[in-house]
Amino acid sequence: MIPDDWTEHRRAEDRELLGWIRPEGDAWVAVNLLGREVPGVVDWLDAEASLDSIGLSWLADKWVLDREDGRAWAVRLVEVTPERVVVKTDDFDAIDAPTEMIELEWPAPRTLRHPEPGEHAASSWD
Repeated sequence: MIPDDWTEHRRAEDRELLGWIRPEGDAWVAVNLLGREVPGVVDWLDAEASLDSIGLSWLADKWVLDREDGRAWAVRLVEVTPERVVVKTDDFDAIDAPTEMIELEWPAPRTLRHPEPGEHAASSWD
């Protein structure tokens, strides 16, 4: 649930939601669609600029989900809303590969992350 004191920030060209800006004392913090703070307590214009510069392309990135069993699975974002985050295990572009949908809480847990350079995350069918 988005707190009442958070303000939506939308892309100027098409009004697509990029995140929110929330108060922090006399300054502001940008929050992306995963509910994660964009580093820094800044003024309003810098918070807007941070969200604008990040955009939405990161939604198509490869992600890693650290599982409770200690394995790191390669995943892709399927749905990101203030109610939930849904990922699917990466099929690595194989049309016959099994995938698993996994529903996560929002804001997204820290176990959902970008892969480290050179890291190989497993698929659910490894």
